[in-house]
Amino acid sequence: MLLIFRNHLYKNNIHLLLIKPFYVALYMNYSAMSKTLLFTFLFFVSCFSYAQELNCQVTVVNDAKLEVSSVEQEILTQMKQTVFEFMNNTKWTKDKFSVEERINCNIQIQINAIPSPGVYEGTMQIQSSRPAFKSTYNTTAFNFVDMDISFPFSRNSVLIYAPNQFRDNITSVLAFYAYYILGVDYDSMSLKGGNPYFVEAQQIVANAQSSNIKGWMSNESSKKNRYWLIDNTLQQLFEPLRECNYEYNRKGLDQLYENKESARKNMFNALNKLSKIAASRPGSINVTIFVQAKTSELKNLFYDATLTEKTDLVNLLKKIDPVNSSKYQEILN
Repeated sequence: MLLIFRNHLYKNNIHLLLIKPFYVALYMNYSAMSKTLLFTFLFFVSCFSYAQELNCQVTVVNDAKLEVSSVEQEILTQMKQTVFEFMNNTKWTKDKFSVEERINCNIQIQINAIPSPGVYEGTMQIQSSRPAFKSTYNTTAFNFVDMDISFPFSRNSVLIYAPNQFRDNITSVLAFYAYYILGVDYDSMSLKGGNPYFVEAQQIVANAQSSNIKGWMSNESSKKNRYWLIDNTLQQLFEPLRECNYEYNRKGLDQLYENKESARKNMFNALNKLSKIAASRPGSINVTIFVQAKTSELKNLFYDATLTEKTDLVNLLKKIDPVNSSKYQEILN
């Protein structure tokens, strides 16, 4: 099985450099007509060698208590396809991704209410993952449930993202998370490499301020919304989290194949950077999302560590996220 490691700094055109000598040799040995056919073939290869950035799977479900008519069920089925096409067909960056390099992610929209025909309210769970170097393992990069989703949708609705413009809520919500996923992924590959995509996500929030729709505002009762998710990310106070994301992955997870003990130490040191944020901003949505996404992973990675190493890790996680202390205690079991 071919394993592809997405390194956004060096990946562009590398695979073309590898196959080009083969094509040149093949081309030199063909007749004029064959060369024409071969040129046409190579043209199409060059056109379709690259893919869009996301490999996004989409599900749309409704709350079991919600009565949904057959017509509404058809609309929900179409909604799933429309969201799928929007996430997977929109070109989000200027970078070139091969099919294998696309970022795997999942979106589940749960419809909890239909307050009026064509208007839907519910939640959205967004997940993305990142491959570990020289491994078949994928680590959870982002996992968040957005509790405030409301939008109109009708048959044959078309979602088109327009930068610097708020067209409708569902398009803006999806575009926001597309850029946030990209930002998290690029940050894990190079230090603060996700900055352009976080800035784009922040601009989407700014464009949505005039909509007065929940999830975009700073003055909402809950701090677990899109506004605070991106605002925190770009604050100087949260720079240790972005450093943690990079070091945890590049100096930790990606090095496990070479030196497991050293990699685990680097992962612990990376997590320790979050202590500063926890002390200044306890219960931050950003830190909680990151740490909870890694709990099961850390338990598996530290299963054969010494009791002292496990205890130090558990104490650190409890300090960072005390509300979920019982979850971290399981690492000792």
